[in-house]
Amino acid sequence: MWCHFLIFLAAVSTAGATCHQKREPAGQRGSIFADLTADEMHAVRDFLMSKPQLRLSSSRKETLKKNSIFLMELHVPKKGDALKTLDKGHAKPKREARVVVTFGDQLRPNITEYIVGPLPKPTYYKRRTFKGKPPKFESRPISQMEYHHVTNKLQEITKKVYRILVDTTGFSFHNCTDRCLTFSDIAPRGLESGERRTWIMLQKFVEGYFIHPIGFEFLLNHKSLDPAEWEVEKVWYNDQYFDSVEELVEKYEKGEVTKIKLPDHDDDDLYSTYIPRGESSTRANVQGPKLVQPQGPRYRVEKNFVEYAGWSFAFRVRSSAGLQLFDLRFNGERVAYEISLQEAAAFYSGSTPAAMQTKYIDAGWGMGTEDFELAPGIDCPEIATFLDLYHYYDTDRPVLYKNALCIFEMTTGVPLRRHFNSNFKGGYNFYGGLENNVLVIRTTSTVYNYDYIWDFLFYQNGVMEAKVSATGYIHATFFTPDGLNHGARVYSYVLGNLHTHLVNYKVDLDIAGRDNSFETIELKYENFTNPWSPRHSIVQSRLHRTQRTTEREAAFPFGKHLPRYLHFYNPTKKNRWGHHKGYRIQFNSHAYSVLPQGWKEEVGITWSRYPLAVTRQKDSEMTSSTIYTQNDPWEPVVSFEDYIRDNENIDKTDLVAWVTVGFLHIPHSEDIPNTSTPGNSVGFFLRPFNFFDEDPSVASRDTVIVRPHKNSFSKVDTDRWTPELAGYCMSNKPFHYNGTYREV
Repeated sequence: MWCHFLIFLAAVSTAGATCHQKREPAGQRGSIFADLTADEMHAVRDFLMSKPQLRLSSSRKETLKKNSIFLMELHVPKKGDALKTLDKGHAKPKREARVVVTFGDQLRPNITEYIVGPLPKPTYYKRRTFKGKPPKFESRPISQMEYHHVTNKLQEITKKVYRILVDTTGFSFHNCTDRCLTFSDIAPRGLESGERRTWIMLQKFVEGYFIHPIGFEFLLNHKSLDPAEWEVEKVWYNDQYFDSVEELVEKYEKGEVTKIKLPDHDDDDLYSTYIPRGESSTRANVQGPKLVQPQGPRYRVEKNFVEYAGWSFAFRVRSSAGLQLFDLRFNGERVAYEISLQEAAAFYSGSTPAAMQTKYIDAGWGMGTEDFELAPGIDCPEIATFLDLYHYYDTDRPVLYKNALCIFEMTTGVPLRRHFNSNFKGGYNFYGGLENNVLVIRTTSTVYNYDYIWDFLFYQNGVMEAKVSATGYIHATFFTPDGLNHGARVYSYVLGNLHTHLVNYKVDLDIAGRDNSFETIELKYENFTNPWSPRHSIVQSRLHRTQRTTEREAAFPFGKHLPRYLHFYNPTKKNRWGHHKGYRIQFNSHAYSVLPQGWKEEVGITWSRYPLAVTRQKDSEMTSSTIYTQNDPWEPVVSFEDYIRDNENIDKTDLVAWVTVGFLHIPHSEDIPNTSTPGNSVGFFLRPFNFFDEDPSVASRDTVIVRPHKNSFSKVDTDRWTPELAGYCMSNKPFHYNGTYREV
């Protein structure tokens, strides 16, 4: 049964974990990485708006010929400066904001980034320089005001084809009040740098409209800042191309067009909805299992700082890309300085122009800002700690996202460790087991049709897991006979298009210090004479270690063999047994490259060439992608390949691992109405490899040990270190274990 007192269990309590080192104030360790507050955003906005030389105006001003703030987020301090605060107690670095301003009201429009500080009362702003070329104005993410003008343009276009749309679908766009159409815009916006030409496809505006394409697409050139100059350059209707809307209309009226007539729309057809249908054997009048915390949470959250079972870390949600962790420690010893989401890409194939053009690079859509409210009991357990987030993206004021991040402890349902020690006589010597409880920090990104669930999981044995689960609606286009080469038919006139998801993470490791080395470990067969039977030979495996001392040696392209053990270690620190203290990265992924190396759009996502690439840490190489790559992948502001092109030495230095995971998705019938998460979750593990002297989970009091009482199985001696009866809302059955086995 549900318990009324669980309502307050999301409140923060003290942690059950302790650290060997003296604990630093949580506020200090987390605050330098904390996202901008709403007050700080207001202060930065007011400060910049007060500068007459910038001539800033509202982002909601209807003209596109304006100067306005597009993005505002924390400017993370340099690593060296942050570590002086964290490790040596120095004063905190100046708190600053990174601000993206689009200057459209000038002869040569441009995008300029500023660093504004110090916060909370800014007094200066300085231009932020780029390592490579600055972004072109055409590479800016599309704004709500630009969408406003696109919608107006669609009114003009669809007015001309009103009869065609009604004949084809029974739906319309122009001046519609019932049975309306909507649209999806495709990116990148063009075929080469400096363009802003977007394929737009029309869809029925019904629940789940993403999978209701109608077979009408057009290419809109909207490069000009005067929407009156925008032009339709190409039209696609029912697998036929036309050079203008007028050409389509003229040929349609002359009967020179192969027409289509979609089936009459049935409002009772539940195809794209979440409404249950079909038979289920699960009892509907009984609640399913729920997580409970009968005595409150065992983790501790103070603002953006978390402690749990030996783990501690700070977190933030970067508006451009999403969830980041900083200063990740176990028992007070740093394992990583930063582990963060960098980019997510989904490259599609198809036979319609919209499908063949779709190459989504999601930071360009403000992936970090698409973290909408999480539903208790579905997106996160009801007992989770829910936190609000603020973003300043294409707005004039900070936007509050309620309950957009959650933190919770859960049991996995699988033991972390267990052993049944049989006496081989129908009984046992002992049973020992440890429940596998983990801490989860979670956000989501709903980037238009797709929903990504971003998780970091923390295990009691020093393992951290990064995981992304994909769900939401598939990207679908109008079915054509050739479409089956690029996907699967999922409805009478709908094709689910094949695509590959790739996600890139930055893993800045500091294994027991900043100076680390990297090696790969494989197995090789050895063949030798059996020492106790010389007539025979022994064939077995032996360890083969390869030291990777340069960035090129540590970059592993897709299609080439990726060694199974990827070992990062401190060459000057050893554990009790003489092994270098280390961690290794273990993949859970079946990603592959999405385009041939160097082919057009692939130049913008060169990080996608490698499941793993290891570089020397540099403050000038903060991210693998930018918000500008989506609309200009041909000449990207940041090219990850530049990070390894200089082939620097990476031995005994500060290392960053860039990890790419993903999966191929060939849509199928079961993706309707939505893609489901089982089988669509990928990521990687960060696992200790001789970092400790033994499994650190031996400190967990969740352990249970059972022994026969005086060699009699009629009674047992049970050792446990947590309350046996956890109280209200738990089963009233006491723990019971027998352990014998017999024939029946």
